[in-house]
Formats: sequence, C-alpha cells, structure tokens
Amino acid sequence: MLQPKRTKYRKTQKGRMKGISGRGHQLSNGMFGIKSLDTSFITSRQIEAARIAATRYMKREGQLWIKIFPDKPITRKPLEVRMGKGKGAPEYFVARVLPGRIMFEVAGVPIDVAKEALRLAAQKLPVRTKFIIARDYSA
Repeated sequence: MLQPKRTKYRKTQKGRMKGISGRGHQLSNGMFGIKSLDTSFITSRQIEAARIAATRYMKREGQLWIKIFPDKPITRKPLEVRMGKGKGAPEYFVARVLPGRIMFEVAGVPIDVAKEALRLAAQKLPVRTKFIIARDYSA
C-alpha cells in the first residue's frame, strides 16, 4: 500500500533566504572587497566591529565602504512572559546576506594592507568570505 508523500513544511515568519545575491555582487566603489560565501543574518554590532577592525589596521588611510545595511528588525518578548499579548519589541537589527554579496570595499591603500584589513574585518563576521580584486586593478 502506498503511503501519501509527506512534505517537510516548516512554518516560519522570519522569511527564507534561498539562492544567490541578485544585486550587490560586483565592486562599485573600491579596488578590493570581501564577498560572502554563505547565507546569514549579520547584526549591526557585527558590522560595526568589522568596520572598526579594518579602519584600525589601515590607520585611517584610504577609504572603506560598507555595502550592507541592517534594515530587518528582530523582535523578542521579555523573559518569563506568558503566551499571547502581541508581538515583542524590536531587540536588534540585522542585514540579510546571501552568497555573492559584497559586504565591504576598500580603496586608496596597497593590496597587502587591504588584504590584511579585510581579513581582520572578516573574522568579526559569521559568514565565510572571499577577498576579491577589481578587474581594472593594475599592481
């Protein structure tokens, strides 16, 4: 006897993040950048920590562009609160990052300084990243 096919339907209200980045996948401002290889939510605190790490290593030379913006509020209810009574208050904000999305761009510094600065910034982020160079870059 054939069993009916059961589908794994996960009901969620946080939205699904499938596929690859349809926009923001090419360098637009700088000569160097870091590109995401994973899908994740990146909090505003993580973005700020990465920015501080990169600018500190570059000793405020050159320019750094942040190409992602945390525009999705994540809500949470207080501890020990009963069910119901509406949605919780916004706790923090996140940026959705898909594979291929360029998160940070750097210009105005040598390649070795940019590579190390972006490596330090990537350590602060919860996704695997790749260092990329613009096509028209000449050493």
